[in-house]
Amino acid sequence: MTRKRFAGRTVVVAMATIAAVVGAGPKARATEGYFQHGYSAVQQSTAGAGTANPEDAMTVATNPAGLLSVGTGFEIGISLFSPHRRYSVPPGFGFVAPGTVTSTWNNFVIPNFAYSQQIDANSAWGIALYGNGGMNTDYAGFIANPACPGGDGVFCGGKAGVNLSQMFISPSYARRFGNIAIGVAPVLAVQMFSAYGLGAFSPLSSSPSNLTDNGQAMSYGGGLRVGALLSVTPTLRFSVSGATPIWMTKFNKYQGLFADHGSFNIPANVGVGVAWDPAPDWTVMLDYKHIFYSDIKSISTPSAFVGAPFGSANGPGFGWHDVDVVAIGAEWRVDPAWTLRAGYAHNTNPISSSDVTLNILAPGVVTDHISAGFSYKVNQRSTIDFAGTYVPWHSVSGPEVVPGLGPTGRTIKLSMYQYDFTLAWRYAF
Repeated sequence: MTRKRFAGRTVVVAMATIAAVVGAGPKARATEGYFQHGYSAVQQSTAGAGTANPEDAMTVATNPAGLLSVGTGFEIGISLFSPHRRYSVPPGFGFVAPGTVTSTWNNFVIPNFAYSQQIDANSAWGIALYGNGGMNTDYAGFIANPACPGGDGVFCGGKAGVNLSQMFISPSYARRFGNIAIGVAPVLAVQMFSAYGLGAFSPLSSSPSNLTDNGQAMSYGGGLRVGALLSVTPTLRFSVSGATPIWMTKFNKYQGLFADHGSFNIPANVGVGVAWDPAPDWTVMLDYKHIFYSDIKSISTPSAFVGAPFGSANGPGFGWHDVDVVAIGAEWRVDPAWTLRAGYAHNTNPISSSDVTLNILAPGVVTDHISAGFSYKVNQRSTIDFAGTYVPWHSVSGPEVVPGLGPTGRTIKLSMYQYDFTLAWRYAF
């Protein structure tokens, strides 16, 4: 079998396998809001820094111009992601079940795959399959709630929670013009969403039958990612990258929950980066990214339970703000076989204190990522990558707001911490 035929079959089989795994169950990645801090073990080991220092085919997901730097080959990876989410609220008059209540859905397996092909010295193409998530919780139905007239649970509807998964398939093309590389990557997306235990909000919905407990809903759409990579000197590189919103079809089964009758587009983002090699075996990286959550009504509209009903054009959302991310990373090429990496990233918190009640369902409040990892070159063609990330506890507190009644005087505290471990295999042709 020729190398080209082997590569083609590998790409097809790997993509089919990853697609099956991604579509088989719930995923979550509540880091920068609900964007990942990195889409490969290499990217995650530097806390997301490195768009100006592309090293693997998953550069398609962050800066497609980097395809011209990674050669021909593929990578396949899998992450064990463990987010721990809880809320706390004291006893007393209110709506939310009192006590410290923990979401029980804490461990997820998330795969990714990417392939790159050098066409000639100045052009390359690639394809990547990866995911996002994070608006995910699962609170038990037996939680005692004195406010419930005939039941229990966080919101008086028994078991309560939401699950959002997003899968992206992105073909890409990059071309070099002197010391500048430009990359373009159309993005095709599939979203899956479900919500349950929210029946108490029915009187506030424009479509109560499409608010909760309708099983999994699907949404489809597309957008575009572009990037540029400038090599100023052999040791200094700059990057610029960004993505349009990904315009999605509506979640018709939940048009009574999300603003604008079930609309849930994926926000745009832009970023810049720099990579510098202070020595032949060292690289340091600095990146900045801005995520435009405020442009998506169903995410950004305040959740104050006043005015327009859920699901209407200006109905309540989750009250998320834009997120700014700064990441720093370093890489040490110890010898021809071993490379060590580490990184730290800080992002602003998208949830304000006035929106904590509804965000019990989506407590994406974490702000710091501490990462480390390594690559081990098994031979000239195979490399094993590993990354581990710790996301420390972070909390946001604010007033409880009862639907239709306003503040109760109680305070809700949302908290989260996370672990993430990613293992990947890269193969160069």
